[in-house]
Amino acid sequence: MRALVQRVTWASVRVGGEEVSAIGPGALVLLGVARTDDEDVCDRVADKVAALRIFADEDGRMAEPLGDREVLCVSQFTLYGDVRKGTRPSWSRAAPGDLAEPLYERFCLRLDARRGVFGADMRVRSENDGPVTVLVERDAPAT
Repeated sequence: MRALVQRVTWASVRVGGEEVSAIGPGALVLLGVARTDDEDVCDRVADKVAALRIFADEDGRMAEPLGDREVLCVSQFTLYGDVRKGTRPSWSRAAPGDLAEPLYERFCLRLDARRGVFGADMRVRSENDGPVTVLVERDAPAT
């Protein structure tokens, strides 16, 4: 599992020209699920994302975790695009929808996240704050 986490001032998702989710200050998470992921991996990555200290404290240092801030989570199998051979990505490591969707939903529930629409053609907009962007991968231990 890979979670690309962006600290944002706002983020939104549109499907078919209509806004389906939006948040104010918080985190936009682009989530990729691998074929080998399971519930344990999902929980570890979600807990790590929640614990990331990427928000400013009262002294302006990145020292605060997510806390009560909002989360918008968007499924993104393309995080598993493999371009080691050639320039056309291979998606062979990405989980098929029947495996990925329940883990995506579990991840969102664990973080109380607003969601995009799984498998849809989405338009994601955001204002990256900082900018701060962190990649959390499946083998990252929870803190």
